[in-house]
Amino acid sequence: MSRLSIPALNAAPEASRPTLDAVNQQLGVVPNLFRLLGSSPAALNGFVSLQGALSKTLDVKTRERIALAVAQANGCDYCLSAHTYLGQNLVKLSAEEMALNRKGASGDAKAHAAVQFAAKVAQARGHVSDADIQAVRAAGYSDAQLVEMVALVTENTFTNFLNSVAQTEIDFPVVRAAEIA
Repeated sequence: MSRLSIPALNAAPEASRPTLDAVNQQLGVVPNLFRLLGSSPAALNGFVSLQGALSKTLDVKTRERIALAVAQANGCDYCLSAHTYLGQNLVKLSAEEMALNRKGASGDAKAHAAVQFAAKVAQARGHVSDADIQAVRAAGYSDAQLVEMVALVTENTFTNFLNSVAQTEIDFPVVRAAEIA
Protein backbone atom coordinates (compact mmCIF):
# COMPACT_ATOMS: atom_id res chain seq x y z
CA MET A 1 0.00 0.00 0.00
CA SER A 2 1.33 3.42 -0.93
CA ARG A 3 2.38 5.82 1.84
CA LEU A 4 0.91 8.81 -0.02
CA SER A 5 -2.67 9.01 -1.18
CA ILE A 6 -3.20 8.02 -4.82
CA PRO A 7 -6.55 9.48 -5.82
CA ALA A 8 -8.98 7.68 -8.08
CA LEU A 9 -9.45 9.45 -11.40
CA ASN A 10 -12.81 10.88 -10.38
CA ALA A 11 -11.31 12.14 -7.09
CA ALA A 12 -8.33 13.91 -8.66
CA PRO A 13 -8.23 17.69 -8.41
CA GLU A 14 -10.19 19.35 -11.22
CA ALA A 15 -7.02 21.00 -12.58
CA SER A 16 -5.38 17.56 -13.03
CA ARG A 17 -8.24 15.86 -14.82
CA PRO A 18 -7.55 17.06 -18.40
CA THR A 19 -3.95 15.81 -18.17
CA LEU A 20 -4.99 12.51 -16.59
CA ASP A 21 -7.65 12.08 -19.28
CA ALA A 22 -4.97 12.64 -21.94
CA VAL A 23 -2.76 9.99 -20.31
CA ASN A 24 -5.73 7.62 -20.25
CA GLN A 25 -6.41 8.23 -23.96
CA GLN A 26 -2.76 7.69 -24.85
CA LEU A 27 -2.11 4.60 -22.72
CA GLY A 28 -5.60 3.20 -22.20
CA VAL A 29 -4.93 3.33 -18.45
CA VAL A 30 -3.66 5.86 -15.93
CA PRO A 31 -0.68 4.33 -14.09
CA ASN A 32 -0.44 4.90 -10.35
CA LEU A 33 2.50 7.30 -10.87
CA PHE A 34 0.31 9.70 -12.86
CA ARG A 35 -2.56 9.46 -10.38
CA LEU A 36 -0.08 10.19 -7.57
CA LEU A 37 1.29 13.17 -9.49
CA GLY A 38 -2.30 14.23 -10.16
CA SER A 39 -2.80 14.98 -6.49
CA SER A 40 -0.72 18.10 -7.24
CA PRO A 41 -1.78 19.77 -10.51
CA ALA A 42 1.45 21.80 -10.47
CA ALA A 43 3.66 18.71 -10.15
CA LEU A 44 1.65 16.77 -12.74
CA ASN A 45 1.64 19.54 -15.32
CA GLY A 46 5.31 20.35 -14.72
CA PHE A 47 6.27 16.71 -15.14
CA VAL A 48 4.15 16.20 -18.26
CA SER A 49 5.60 19.39 -19.79
CA LEU A 50 9.17 18.23 -19.14
CA GLN A 51 8.37 14.73 -20.37
CA GLY A 52 6.81 16.12 -23.54
CA ALA A 53 9.78 18.37 -24.27
CA LEU A 54 12.29 15.57 -23.65
CA SER A 55 10.34 13.17 -25.88
CA LYS A 56 11.80 15.14 -28.78
CA THR A 57 15.40 14.48 -27.69
CA LEU A 58 17.71 11.64 -28.66
CA ASP A 59 15.85 8.55 -29.88
CA VAL A 60 13.17 6.63 -28.01
CA LYS A 61 15.37 3.56 -27.42
CA THR A 62 18.17 5.65 -25.91
CA ARG A 63 15.70 7.52 -23.70
CA GLU A 64 14.29 4.22 -22.45
CA ARG A 65 17.79 2.80 -21.89
CA ILE A 66 18.64 5.88 -19.80
CA ALA A 67 15.42 5.49 -17.79
CA LEU A 68 16.38 1.91 -16.94
CA ALA A 69 19.93 2.88 -15.95
CA VAL A 70 18.71 5.72 -13.72
CA ALA A 71 15.96 3.64 -12.09
CA GLN A 72 18.53 0.97 -11.26
CA ALA A 73 21.02 3.55 -9.93
CA ASN A 74 18.30 5.01 -7.71
CA GLY A 75 16.87 1.63 -6.67
CA CYS A 76 13.33 2.46 -7.82
CA ASP A 77 11.35 -0.74 -8.28
CA TYR A 78 8.29 1.12 -9.60
CA CYS A 79 10.23 2.81 -12.39
CA LEU A 80 12.25 -0.32 -13.17
CA SER A 81 8.98 -2.21 -13.54
CA ALA A 82 7.38 0.49 -15.71
CA HIS A 83 10.40 1.01 -17.96
CA THR A 84 11.05 -2.72 -18.35
CA TYR A 85 7.43 -3.08 -19.49
CA LEU A 86 7.73 -0.09 -21.85
CA GLY A 87 11.15 -1.20 -23.09
CA GLN A 88 9.86 -4.65 -23.94
CA ASN A 89 6.42 -3.78 -25.29
CA LEU A 90 6.67 -0.27 -26.71
CA VAL A 91 10.30 0.23 -27.66
CA LYS A 92 11.10 -3.44 -28.37
CA LEU A 93 14.36 -3.66 -26.44
CA SER A 94 15.59 -7.20 -25.81
CA ALA A 95 15.83 -8.62 -22.30
CA GLU A 96 19.61 -8.80 -22.77
CA GLU A 97 19.81 -5.13 -23.74
CA MET A 98 17.68 -4.05 -20.78
CA ALA A 99 19.90 -6.07 -18.42
CA LEU A 100 22.92 -4.20 -19.83
CA ASN A 101 21.08 -0.87 -19.49
CA ARG A 102 20.45 -1.52 -15.81
CA LYS A 103 24.23 -1.93 -15.43
CA GLY A 104 24.87 1.39 -17.19
CA ALA A 105 25.80 -0.19 -20.50
CA SER A 106 24.40 -1.05 -23.93
CA GLY A 107 25.13 -3.49 -26.73
CA ASP A 108 24.94 -0.55 -29.16
CA ALA A 109 28.24 1.39 -29.13
CA LYS A 110 26.76 4.89 -29.42
CA ALA A 111 23.95 4.18 -26.95
CA HIS A 112 26.53 2.67 -24.58
CA ALA A 113 28.24 6.05 -24.23
CA ALA A 114 24.93 7.78 -23.44
CA VAL A 115 23.72 5.15 -20.97
CA GLN A 116 27.08 4.95 -19.22
CA PHE A 117 27.18 8.75 -18.92
CA ALA A 118 23.60 8.93 -17.61
CA ALA A 119 24.30 6.22 -15.02
CA LYS A 120 27.40 8.12 -13.86
CA VAL A 121 25.43 11.38 -13.64
CA ALA A 122 22.82 9.65 -11.47
CA GLN A 123 25.32 7.80 -9.29
CA ALA A 124 27.66 10.79 -8.82
CA ARG A 125 24.81 13.35 -8.58
CA GLY A 126 26.25 15.23 -11.53
CA HIS A 127 29.88 15.20 -10.43
CA VAL A 128 31.33 13.56 -13.55
CA SER A 129 34.86 13.87 -14.89
CA ASP A 130 36.20 15.56 -17.99
CA ALA A 131 36.91 12.07 -19.34
CA ASP A 132 33.23 11.12 -18.89
CA ILE A 133 32.16 14.12 -20.97
CA GLN A 134 34.82 13.46 -23.59
CA ALA A 135 33.68 9.83 -23.95
CA VAL A 136 30.14 10.97 -24.80
CA ARG A 137 31.43 13.57 -27.26
CA ALA A 138 33.71 10.94 -28.86
CA ALA A 139 30.64 8.75 -29.44
CA GLY A 140 29.17 11.54 -31.58
CA TYR A 141 26.93 13.40 -29.14
CA SER A 142 26.78 17.19 -29.13
CA ASP A 143 26.89 19.40 -26.06
CA ALA A 144 23.15 20.04 -26.52
CA GLN A 145 22.59 16.28 -26.34
CA LEU A 146 24.71 16.12 -23.18
CA VAL A 147 22.36 18.71 -21.66
CA GLU A 148 19.40 16.57 -22.77
CA MET A 149 20.95 13.49 -21.15
CA VAL A 150 21.27 15.36 -17.85
CA ALA A 151 17.65 16.53 -18.23
CA LEU A 152 16.56 12.91 -18.79
CA VAL A 153 18.45 11.83 -15.68
CA THR A 154 16.69 14.61 -13.76
CA GLU A 155 13.24 13.69 -15.10
CA ASN A 156 13.74 10.05 -14.18
CA THR A 157 15.29 10.84 -10.80
CA PHE A 158 12.20 12.90 -9.92
CA THR A 159 9.88 9.96 -10.54
CA ASN A 160 12.32 7.56 -8.85
CA PHE A 161 12.40 9.71 -5.72
CA LEU A 162 8.65 10.33 -5.71
CA ASN A 163 7.87 6.63 -6.06
CA SER A 164 10.40 5.75 -3.36
CA VAL A 165 8.94 8.33 -0.96
CA ALA A 166 5.36 7.23 -1.70
CA GLN A 167 6.16 3.53 -2.00
CA THR A 168 3.80 3.63 -4.96
CA GLU A 169 2.03 0.34 -5.57
CA ILE A 170 3.54 -1.18 -8.72
CA ASP A 171 0.94 -1.62 -11.44
CA PHE A 172 3.24 -3.29 -13.99
CA PRO A 173 4.91 -6.71 -13.94
CA VAL A 174 7.26 -6.30 -10.97
CA VAL A 175 11.02 -5.88 -11.46
CA ARG A 176 13.23 -5.36 -8.40
CA ALA A 177 16.46 -3.35 -8.35
CA ALA A 178 17.96 -5.91 -5.99
CA GLU A 179 17.39 -8.63 -8.59
CA ILE A 180 19.84 -7.71 -11.35
CA ALA A 181 21.07 -10.32 -13.81
